[in-house]
Amino acid sequence: MGGPGDPPEGTPEGAPGGGEDEYRSVVFDESFVRAARLQEYSAQERMADHAPAVRRRPALHRGPSRQALILVLLIALAFGTAVYMGVRHPYPTPKARLAEPVHMTVIPLAPRSAVPGSTDPEALYAHSPAAQFRIGALGFTLPATRRTTHFSESQVVAAVTIAKDYLVASTLDQGVLTGGGVRAVRLLVAPQQLDQFDQSFYHPAADGRHSPTGWLIRFDPSQVQLADRQIRVEGTLQAVESTSGALEVTADHTLVYALKPAGADARAKASLFTVRRELTFRFDRDDLRMHQAELVASYVQAGPLSCPDDTADHLRPLLAGQTAKAGGPAGTDPYATDNATALCGTLSSSAEPGV
Repeated sequence: MGGPGDPPEGTPEGAPGGGEDEYRSVVFDESFVRAARLQEYSAQERMADHAPAVRRRPALHRGPSRQALILVLLIALAFGTAVYMGVRHPYPTPKARLAEPVHMTVIPLAPRSAVPGSTDPEALYAHSPAAQFRIGALGFTLPATRRTTHFSESQVVAAVTIAKDYLVASTLDQGVLTGGGVRAVRLLVAPQQLDQFDQSFYHPAADGRHSPTGWLIRFDPSQVQLADRQIRVEGTLQAVESTSGALEVTADHTLVYALKPAGADARAKASLFTVRRELTFRFDRDDLRMHQAELVASYVQAGPLSCPDDTADHLRPLLAGQTAKAGGPAGTDPYATDNATALCGTLSSSAEPGV
């Protein structure tokens, strides 16, 4: 039979100590057992006085997601690449085409006698070589066109149309003729010639390069005014291919204006003023696309004018009853297409109205 500390079944066989238990000396009396009763805390007590039963997860750091950061990085990289390619692209920058200065010649034609006049401008036209001329823009007729080696028919039509628009703006526009604004003409000038165009009006000079009357027709408004707005026009337009990259248009027209003194009333006599104008234009594909013209040469004969006369800035016609200070070496007919004068000429009597 086992001792007081042995289990009821006795000491298991093979236990160390031969039945001597290492806890044999520990004695639990009744008072110890009563004092060691278990106490279970309520849920509220556990929440108040003890650590919570569930472990809290650490708070997540709210911020941009990884995908958003990658997207921003890709956008920045693409933008930087685009800027770099725009600055350091492999294609050579096209060189700006150099401007070729316009060659201008303005020849005054002096009358042999007093300038004929009439209170009826229609009578003057009827008795002059301009009797059969067309009126206004109708006189700038477009030629029959066909394609060239390097330009299509539509491109040739565009070239002569731009040339016609330039002629209308520079010879028929009422504001241009009377010394007003020249914007209507400037809009049709190729960009590489705008500096020469502007300098011609800011600093006009009779140097064959900077004469406003080489670009357009305008009269001194302090001396003359239009007696009839129906200007007579006759002439031709012709287009050819000058190089594989350019078309050349030649315009040869005679224009006749009825003029009278500035501020004069309806009873004042009018007289005719004749301008023979030959212009040469050049058009490349950019000019055709932008609807602009490059003026190459301008040759003008105009009268009746005193010879010589300063025609760089304005044309100052001789009016009805006036005579020229001096005449030129020979008669020049501005209506004849095969007649030219070097510096100054005499207005042929055939060019004056027979009234």
